[in-house]
Amino acid sequence: MVKYSINKHSNFLLDNLIKNADGLGLIIKKGPVNSIIVDAGIDTYGSIEAGIKISEICLGGLGKVSVTPSFETKSSFNNISVHASNPVLACLGSQYAGWSLSHKDFFSLGSGPARSLAQKEEIFSKLKYTDKSSATSIVLEVDKIPPDEIVKKVSFDCNVPAEEITFILTPTTSICGTIQIVSRVLEVAIHKIHELNYPLEKILFGIATAPLPPVARDFISGMGRTNDAIIYGGRVYLCIDDDDDEIKKLAKNLPSFNSKDYGKPFKQIFLDYEKDFYKIDGSLFSPATVLLNSKKSGQSYSSGEVSLELVEQSFKS
Repeated sequence: MVKYSINKHSNFLLDNLIKNADGLGLIIKKGPVNSIIVDAGIDTYGSIEAGIKISEICLGGLGKVSVTPSFETKSSFNNISVHASNPVLACLGSQYAGWSLSHKDFFSLGSGPARSLAQKEEIFSKLKYTDKSSATSIVLEVDKIPPDEIVKKVSFDCNVPAEEITFILTPTTSICGTIQIVSRVLEVAIHKIHELNYPLEKILFGIATAPLPPVARDFISGMGRTNDAIIYGGRVYLCIDDDDDEIKKLAKNLPSFNSKDYGKPFKQIFLDYEKDFYKIDGSLFSPATVLLNSKKSGQSYSSGEVSLELVEQSFKS
């Protein structure tokens, strides 16, 4: 059996994105050290379709993202829906924003296919997954082009020439940034499962949805709305190959209501902690509600609930 290559398949999606950049509201240009920059919201507006395509690149070509109607709140008429055939690899092996990249006043958490080449995170020892490629891409939630030093680091760590690396830049105040963050609703659940030390290999497939927030005018509001879409509005379904007792326990511990910081809009929590992201209780980063289906028994177990009041409050702030 041929091993799936995250980069090989996401590069096909990337080529399509670049080929149709004009129609998608994107700007393609040369970046530092001859890298390639996809501007998805800095000097351009981007588009809903571009946000979907970027999210699917971030999933390593293993997942699909769509916009679906929803009329539960007055502030959003649509949900972002995500499903993946290999959710653990798609979400933790590619989509998870776990690669810390910083130089002087530049900081971003890198996500996407390049992570599987760099292998800079402990999670890859758990996944036991490696990939090789002569070209790659990385998604950064920033509103400025990364400096030469960051490009050189990514090139060195991935063993890929800088001119073959595409940096996809999706500011939180853009529609592309909004979509690609909310499309992490499935990933957030699977990462929380990893944090709970539950065996990832028991997760078979997953589907998730969360409300699409209105685009914010500033970074903190955008960060608040997109996080709240998942924390208070996210719904995740997973099929798991395990005994019912273990699945019941997982279902109870998985949703965001288990966090001591649960109950306020994320923007308020962030400001209460004096804008120190790392003071926030990590267990807050979970979907609002989960439905876990046992492959062995066929039974399903749910926990948590959506808070439309907090979603509405967040989307209006």
